[in-house]
Amino acid sequence: MPSAPLPAQPLGVAGAGVAQPAAYRMRPFEAVRAVKSLGIFVGFGLAVSGLYATTGIGFPCPLRAVTGWECPLCGGTRLGSSLLHGHIRQAFDYNPVVFIGLIVMTILGGIWIVEALGGPKVRPPRRIADRLVRVHPTVWAAIAVAAGLAYTLVRNLV
Repeated sequence: MPSAPLPAQPLGVAGAGVAQPAAYRMRPFEAVRAVKSLGIFVGFGLAVSGLYATTGIGFPCPLRAVTGWECPLCGGTRLGSSLLHGHIRQAFDYNPVVFIGLIVMTILGGIWIVEALGGPKVRPPRRIADRLVRVHPTVWAAIAVAAGLAYTLVRNLV
């Protein structure tokens, strides 16, 4: 049985008939969805930190158990417990990167809540936004892993 002819391929496409992956398109930002996700994150953090603050029970770090090195998130539970007790400086000392990340997430959460309630949209300048959305999520994940590895080395060797 003869097969149907392949559609014409535009110039520059490798191999006639070879399907090329579609360009990645980021889903439009929705403030309500972002606030819901942030709420789940905050709820989980409060639950874990509250459990540790009241009982001393926390999640053991597998990397620390095996190697003795602190991972990029080590100290996060103690940080949350210190924040619940109002000890800001102590919280920062447990993990400065996570502490700064929480400050950034608090600011973003406030902006997203205002937007979700009908307030103005706050977005990066168009030129920057256009460059950021062209980066595939796997690239962002690779950057996060590389940064985590670098932070792990710095915090354990310095």
